[in-house]
Amino acid sequence: MSTCATASRDLDEPVAGTAATATTWLLLEQPGPWGAKALTSSHLDAGLGAALEAAAKDTGVRIALIRRPGRHADSHSPVERQVYAAHVRPDGAWLHSAVITDPARLLDLDFAALGRGEAGSFDAELAGAEHTGAPLALVCTNGKRDRCCALLGRPLAAELAAAGASGTWEITHLGGHRFSPTLLVLPYGYAYGRLDASAVKEVLTAVGDGRIVTDGCRGNSAWDRPGQAAELAVRTTVGEQRAGALSVISSEAVSVEVVGGEAVSSDVERGEDAAPHWQITVAHRDGRAWAVTVAQGAARPSRPESCGGALGTPARMDVVAVRELAGV
Repeated sequence: MSTCATASRDLDEPVAGTAATATTWLLLEQPGPWGAKALTSSHLDAGLGAALEAAAKDTGVRIALIRRPGRHADSHSPVERQVYAAHVRPDGAWLHSAVITDPARLLDLDFAALGRGEAGSFDAELAGAEHTGAPLALVCTNGKRDRCCALLGRPLAAELAAAGASGTWEITHLGGHRFSPTLLVLPYGYAYGRLDASAVKEVLTAVGDGRIVTDGCRGNSAWDRPGQAAELAVRTTVGEQRAGALSVISSEAVSVEVVGGEAVSSDVERGEDAAPHWQITVAHRDGRAWAVTVAQGAARPSRPESCGGALGTPARMDVVAVRELAGV
């Protein structure tokens, strides 16, 4: 029986613009089995998981559980748990870590401040500090959400760990099962899909040098999905690899027509049946800027978005045009 990842790969579905969105990631170590909604279906107290979900709502913070690669028997919760917080906007990205014994202490955090990129409450409440170790490779392995994450994610996490990638963790959910194996790399917050261990090692080496690999990249979670596609398109167009070089500074809905092979846009109220288009402005820290036109299309032919799910035509982000702006 074909899996959703096999179907997506065989149909060459593009991965750019498909990353989960979050300005800040909060990661809590929780060994043992995970259910489909791991915060409330694992060995973590379900009431605490629900309270954390409520605290993070609409703050830009995304909470996930992590565990070391390997076997995950019905084990007891650890006495000490690793916690990470990472803000991924390039104008103020950081990665801090802490070790705690009581996960309920996470409820003392100022989630709104974390979402804005302020690390103060994490450091004060949890005795956190800047992470100085290896970059984190967070591989989605939650087979209860989709079997591709277990079939493809767990072997990748195990291979990375065995090869000495000390920052390797399994994570509960990164979205986009059909792009398995999926992973998030911290710092910087870029997500990837369909990479093997060799390619992941190249990504981690680049991150350690402050560079971003665009092959297999789904986007930076700091931006919405059109912004992710736009930023990656500019990186590819100008050959920019430096991690903090580009920012998405504006995004507006537009109508688009093609004139002389170029996309021409104007601000309008889009009709209910019109395909969504965006005009994205991507700025470089050196003062350059680009106008990027992104169109939302439908991935055809139909394919399952997850294993066992109905056939569908998931949204895809297609870059229509990249134009450098003069005098910005």
